[in-house]
Amino acid sequence: MAAGEPGDLGVYSFRFLPQKTFQSLSTPQTTSRLRQWSMLGRIEAQAFGFDQTFQTYRRDDFIMDFFKDPNVISNLKLLSESSGEWITLGTEVKKVEAINVPCTQLSMSFFNRLYDEAIVRDNGYIVKCLDSFCDPFLISDELRKVLLLEDSEKYEVFSQPDREEFLFCLFKHLCLGGALCQYEDVINPYLETTKLIYKDLVSVRKNPQTKKIQITSSIFKVTAYDSIGVCYPSTKSHEQTFSYFIVDPIKRHVHVLYHCYGVGDVS
Repeated sequence: MAAGEPGDLGVYSFRFLPQKTFQSLSTPQTTSRLRQWSMLGRIEAQAFGFDQTFQTYRRDDFIMDFFKDPNVISNLKLLSESSGEWITLGTEVKKVEAINVPCTQLSMSFFNRLYDEAIVRDNGYIVKCLDSFCDPFLISDELRKVLLLEDSEKYEVFSQPDREEFLFCLFKHLCLGGALCQYEDVINPYLETTKLIYKDLVSVRKNPQTKKIQITSSIFKVTAYDSIGVCYPSTKSHEQTFSYFIVDPIKRHVHVLYHCYGVGDVS
């Protein structure tokens, strides 16, 4: 079939949207929290537009086309492992991996079980425990136990499907932070920041029939490989190094949320 004929699945092309800013990451309060969590200067959200209908079954084509697009190559930011500076891709992507991340949660009541199960007290204080290590994380409270220790008695509070939800992933990333993370004593900063970033990245609309709010975004956790190995989000893998692609099929926008584990800005 010649290119351009009906039914031809063309290459997706992308454009960088620098005017789309993510307030949730830049408010003074969030900035100060990200500094405390050792993530400031290492977390970034960017927006790109694309030119044709997003089809979930073409997910891998979509992501491969993204990494091959000149507008992406010259604008997509990542942190250099060697210099610690922000750079652009600068290498040819040969293979991509995308994991579907479920995104169905519309309310922060998802986390009420932290109070019900006495992981957090009614006054918002996180219940402390004896220090232990789950490399490289220090576990000094019940919250980190529930996030990290599969054999802890309260791990089951969140089921496996719960843990796969984008809302949970975001919350967990913020709680675990960067290399010199100073943990919060109270839960609120984690919940507030999670909610702000989630609302900023994820698109919703009212279903015309049912009048219910529904999430329209599709979310993927993305890894890219060049001829040597993993090149994005970083050449070094870490639980706290990630890139999520949040695709809005209606607006034809993709939001990229990126973080590379390390020592965040302190000043």
